[in-house]
Amino acid sequence: MGTGLSGVRDWAIAVCVAAALLVTGLSKQSSATESDLLGYALLVAGGLALAAGRRAPVPVLAVTGLCAVGYQAAGFDVPAVAYLFAVYAAVRAGHRAVTVAASVTMLAALPLAALAAGLHDTGAALAQARGALELAWLIAAGAAGEALRQAEGRADEAERTREETARRRADEERLHIARELHDSLTHQISVIKVQAEVAVHVARKRGEKVPEALLAIREAGREAARELRATLEVLRDDATTPPHGLDHVPELVRRARTTGLDATLTIEGHRDDVPARVDRTAYRIVQESLTNIARHASATTASVLIGYRPDTLVIRVDDDGKATAGTPPVPGVGLLGMRERVTALGGRLRAEPRGEGGFTVHAELPVGRTS
Repeated sequence: MGTGLSGVRDWAIAVCVAAALLVTGLSKQSSATESDLLGYALLVAGGLALAAGRRAPVPVLAVTGLCAVGYQAAGFDVPAVAYLFAVYAAVRAGHRAVTVAASVTMLAALPLAALAAGLHDTGAALAQARGALELAWLIAAGAAGEALRQAEGRADEAERTREETARRRADEERLHIARELHDSLTHQISVIKVQAEVAVHVARKRGEKVPEALLAIREAGREAARELRATLEVLRDDATTPPHGLDHVPELVRRARTTGLDATLTIEGHRDDVPARVDRTAYRIVQESLTNIARHASATTASVLIGYRPDTLVIRVDDDGKATAGTPPVPGVGLLGMRERVTALGGRLRAEPRGEGGFTVHAELPVGRTS
């Protein structure tokens, strides 16, 4: 959008300058000789060349300079306005040395061209005054270009500084969160894990049957400790990739069975390379769905489907819980988190009660456009 507007603006300036030069030339010429027609063509060409000033400032500088010398030699006493615009653009682009050399050449060539055409025969004093004025305009155009170039450079530097500051603050915040998580959660999770391990060990030592709930607590404690370590690693090092992905989905289903849920896993299609973010998001969707089923659904069965399509990864988790059609789901933190992850990848998520009873989570993640 910005490039298109800049192009339109460049063409508008070029057409206006060409029109102004042509009108000035027409007002000073009364004949229509072959030489005059060439001069008109050079006036228009010099103005229109400015349309390419942003893309090719040095060639435009040369073209406008040659056109100015050409129409002066053809007898047109018209200021080199297009060349001044070209000087401004070239200096703004950073071509100061080339611009100075070209301008010195122009200052020498324009009087010679004017003399050859019979212009400015009124005396040396007037010629000197005209040369001083041309020099002043050239300096002004160059100074304007240099001022804007430096202003843009300072703006770019300020933007880089802001980005670096934002990244540094984000790094500091990640480390702060990591410390807080470590201090507040590690101890409690460790206590839960150790207590569950001890309870299982004591029950087995006494020859008692270990309750399934206790085994599930022990397994959940182990998994929570692994998840916390992975999260802390991610927070401490943004380049660290969490270890859990699609390869760990079978383990999620197996653990779900330890809670008494009849969970199944179906994989359709051939697995190709899946972007890391998609891989992690798919794991989180299955994990959160099975967790919600265990906590809230009062379900006895759950089915997990992973479907590999040409450009899409499909994840579907169904259960036979107490959810009924027509009852909107309560958007808890887990469901909102899933939706945010899927939306960030440009995918789609549908989480709602099924017509035959129970709940379904259906996600489609693009695998061709995300890295």
